[in-house]
Parts: sequence; C-alpha cells; structure tokens
Amino acid sequence: MSRSLNLGGAPIDRVGALALIVASMSWSVASSLARKLPLPPSKVMSSGAQMLAGGMFLALTAAALGEFRSFHPWTVSRAAWLSLLYLIVAGSIIGFTAYVWLIHHQSPTKVGTYAYVNPVVAVLVGYFLGGEALGLRTILGTLFVLISVVVITMTPAKKPEAALPVEDATEVVGS
Repeated sequence: MSRSLNLGGAPIDRVGALALIVASMSWSVASSLARKLPLPPSKVMSSGAQMLAGGMFLALTAAALGEFRSFHPWTVSRAAWLSLLYLIVAGSIIGFTAYVWLIHHQSPTKVGTYAYVNPVVAVLVGYFLGGEALGLRTILGTLFVLISVVVITMTPAKKPEAALPVEDATEVVGS
C-alpha cells in the first residue's frame, strides 16, 4: 500500500485496501470457527446456508448504499450474464461446497491457500485472455503470493506436545 515504493500504476485506494485486509481477517476467523461450530451434516446444505446469509447481507448493504437505483438489468451484456452464471455455478455452488468439505478434512491454513492462488490465476487470465497490462506492482505482488503459498504448504504443522502422565505430573508439581 505504500506510495513511497513508486512501483507505478494507479494509486492504491487506502479505504479499499483496508477493506480487503479486514475481509481477509474475517474470512480467516470464520474458517477456523467453521471446524468447531455445529453446522448441518450435509456440506451442500451448510454451504448453501452460508451463501444465502452472505448474499442477503450483501444485498442489504447494496440497498443501503443505493446501488440498485442506477442498476438496469437490460443494459448488462449477454456475455456478462453468462459470466455471472458461470461464477454462480462453478465459483459458488461447486467451489464453495468443495471448500466447506475440505475445511472439515484439512487444516484451515492449507485450505486457505486457494485464496492466495485465485488472484494469481485471475492476473494470468486477465493478461493472456483479457489483454490487461502487467505492471511492476502486479508482478511483485504475484511473486510474493506464490512464495507465501509455497512457504505455507511446505512448512510442517506443529504437533501438540504430549501431556505428561498423571503420576509424572504430580511429581513435577511436588518438586
């Protein structure tokens, strides 16, 4: 976010960057809690309930900010509607259901690496298919993301220390 680095490109919107950081932290906390909270046994039902709640919250926020006043569905292109349909099916229904299943079978740290890889894929798709430019800031950010994913996935998980047997624990306390 530092403007002093002078990496070129458009200036970074600090409020937007802060919102992304808060959103990432919220997602991390929720991912950790999802393993501990009682959720429906059906992963499809669980992911559907979470997406419904999130969608309702976003719709209420959009309404409160007046987003619907300037939205006219007939002005949206066919390609945009098809892209939205793809995101709903592949990105939300299939992807999020797989995520909910994984969060119960792998560590949240490893499962969360998808969030780092998705932006890298988006940058590559934007460059190769969308004709978007790659600036120094984007290239460095992409490299840092890839390095962080490698570090997260290659670092072995800490094993909990074994508890002392009851007899040994009383000896330690009594000494």
